[in-house]
Amino acid sequence: MSLQSINPATGDVLETFDETSPDALDRILERADAASRDWRRRPVSERAERLRAAARLLRERKGAYARTMALEMGKPLAQGAGEAEKCAWVCDYYAEHGEALLADQLRETDASRSYVRFDALGPVLAIMPWNFPFWQVFRFAAPALVAGNAGILKHAPNVSRCALEIEHLFREAGFPDGLFRVLLLRNEAVAGVIADTRVRAVTLTGSDRAGSQVAEQAGRNLKKTVLELGGSDPFVVLEDADLGKAAPAAAQARLINSGQSCIAAKRFIVVDRIANRFIERFTAEMRVPKLGDPLDPQTQVGPQARLDLRANLHRQVQESVQRGAQVVLGGQLPDGPGAFYPPTVLVAVQRGMPAFDEETFGPVAAVIRAKDEADAIRIANASPYGLGASVWTEDRKRGERIAGELEAGSVFVNELVKSDPRLPFGGVKRSGYGRELSEYGLREFVNIKAVWVA
Repeated sequence: MSLQSINPATGDVLETFDETSPDALDRILERADAASRDWRRRPVSERAERLRAAARLLRERKGAYARTMALEMGKPLAQGAGEAEKCAWVCDYYAEHGEALLADQLRETDASRSYVRFDALGPVLAIMPWNFPFWQVFRFAAPALVAGNAGILKHAPNVSRCALEIEHLFREAGFPDGLFRVLLLRNEAVAGVIADTRVRAVTLTGSDRAGSQVAEQAGRNLKKTVLELGGSDPFVVLEDADLGKAAPAAAQARLINSGQSCIAAKRFIVVDRIANRFIERFTAEMRVPKLGDPLDPQTQVGPQARLDLRANLHRQVQESVQRGAQVVLGGQLPDGPGAFYPPTVLVAVQRGMPAFDEETFGPVAAVIRAKDEADAIRIANASPYGLGASVWTEDRKRGERIAGELEAGSVFVNELVKSDPRLPFGGVKRSGYGRELSEYGLREFVNIKAVWVA
């Protein structure tokens, strides 16, 4: 059997890859288990130095990596280069702070000495999506590797070249042979890998449906999991918001990565008093970015990653319109090859419509009117998801108070939601559990061990 990567801008087959055979899979897991036992004994300072080398390679090759991302999943070149830079940042962050974050923590007890230490678990299986094909991997790998674990990457089949380039990068950065390896597998083969006793934990970024399946398989085998799943992030605009800042930020928050981001703003909840003005400004901002070939440096919105994903997005728009939503921008399939979809704005969106109830993974914005602040909070929380949220108000204290009422893993006041190595990242409800990044993400895949000395 084989996997294919297909250029979403043209529909052309880029490469065909042989799947990892059962024998090769066994060798990879055996080598990862052995490599991790050696790696965990090395000082954190040595592990950190390898991360610094990886960061240097990412910066040196960001143009080449951006081109690979553009070809395999349609990311515009500038965004791909920015993604590689962000990967370098997370490597540098854990290289700088890993030793302190993993240091023993003394505890006062009746022992002569007692403390908490953080020991690596071993090989961690990472099941990663295509939308940020480098960042999602490094967001997991940098903390996992500096903590002393091995990484086994099962990437989305349509970004297999990205996966192999990442494996090659870690090897060139001087990480031990076998410590970070790629499995080229179809999704159906994952359950067997999760069950393997050499795999000690699992992390997945993907849909809530995939998360449920992985959690079930991991639970059956008593494996630790971290799940970062879908989102239908609210972008709440209150009556005292500065629309000159909120409207451009709203368009950026919706169109980042051509709308294909778990933490992209998707539901724009606007207090009725300013709704008409916001819609006018927001729609104007959504018209500006150029849709086109991701290899064109001027392109800001590329194609959707696959034709089936575009078809589902268009279904969500059509069904929402059939139930009463109104299209004020976009909403039509363009002619020609590729999986392109135009920036789209829907108004009069309500619960019961796909644009409200489901995650819209593309450049489609759903505008929802709220009577007042309390109604906006109610609407924002009326979702099965809880990944990120954004609140816009000129009153910072008001924004912080509302942040405490929103059901989300992160809330940004007067800023679009984004991930940052210094802050924990993850969700609640059907957006998953566990955290990545910061000290919280670093400690997800370690044995938090108590030591008591008489």
